[in-house]
Amino acid sequence: MKSIAVLPQGSVSHEALLYLFGGEPVNIVHHKLISDVFLSTVNGITDYSVIPIENTIEGSVSLHIDWLINEVDLPMQAEWIFPSIQNLIANPGEFTDASGNKDYSRLVKILSHPVATAQCGQYIRKHAPLAELEPTGSTSEAVEIVKNNPGKGWAAIGTALGAAKHGLEIIDRKITDHDNNYTRFVLVGPEKVSLPRESSGNKTSVLVTLPEDFPGALHQVLAAFAWRRLNLSRIESRPTKKKLGTYYFYIDVLEPIESVLLPAAIEEIKALGCQVRILGSYPTYTYEEEKAEVQ
Repeated sequence: MKSIAVLPQGSVSHEALLYLFGGEPVNIVHHKLISDVFLSTVNGITDYSVIPIENTIEGSVSLHIDWLINEVDLPMQAEWIFPSIQNLIANPGEFTDASGNKDYSRLVKILSHPVATAQCGQYIRKHAPLAELEPTGSTSEAVEIVKNNPGKGWAAIGTALGAAKHGLEIIDRKITDHDNNYTRFVLVGPEKVSLPRESSGNKTSVLVTLPEDFPGALHQVLAAFAWRRLNLSRIESRPTKKKLGTYYFYIDVLEPIESVLLPAAIEEIKALGCQVRILGSYPTYTYEEEKAEVQ
C-alpha cells in the first residue's frame, strides 16, 4: 500500500488526494506544515507527498515551488486539478436566531488559512464586514479551533470534509468569489506511480538557468521550443537565491520527456550555455465532477 504525506485531515489537499486515488486504499500521513510533508518523503517515511503549487485566483504557491527547486530533489510523478470549495463552518446552531434564520450579526471572528480567506473576500465583505480575520496554518486547523471554542461567535472557512470530521455545521456552501477556483496539485516522490484513472495528457517541467551576460538568452530558449511547435503552458521566473538579479525559469512543456522533439530542444538549450534540470515528466489529470469520489 502506498504511503502518502499530505497537509492536515480535512484540508483541500486531503480532499484532492482522495479524489486522485478514487477509493484505492492508501496510507495517509498528515502533517501540519508543508515542510514536514516534503521531508516525510525525503526521509523515506512516506512514498509520496501531495503539494499544492498553483491556484486559479491566487496564482503560484511560491513557497512550495521554492521547496521543489531549492530544498528537495523529489521528481513530480503526477499532476491533477481539483476545485478549492470553501464553506463557512461553525458549531451547530451558533449562528441561527429563534426563528431558525441565519444571524450573521453574531459573527465575531473568522479563522482560516490566508489563501482561503483571500478567496472569499466578497462573501466576507457582504456578510461579516466587521468580523476579525485570524490566519491559521491550514483550513482544517481553523475548523478544529472553532470546534474547541463554542459560543464565542467564531466561524471557520474550510472544506466539507473538515466540517464532517469535527461534527460542525456548514452555514454557507461554496463561498469563494469565483466559481472557477481550482488548485493544481503535484504528487512528488522517487518512483513512478500507477493511478486508477485515465490521464488527460502528459507534461514535463524543466528548470532553466540562463548564462550570465548573454543578451537575448531567454528569447533563444523559447525559440528552441517554438520552432519545434512544442506548446508551453507555463513559464515563471524564480530567484536563484545565490545572487541578486539572477533567476531560474520554471517551464511546463505539454509533452512527455520521451517525445521525439523535447530532448532535442533541451540539448539545444544546453548548447546555449544554460543549465537545465528536469523536475519531472508525468501524466496530468483533469477534474471531472461527476466522477469525483471523495469519501
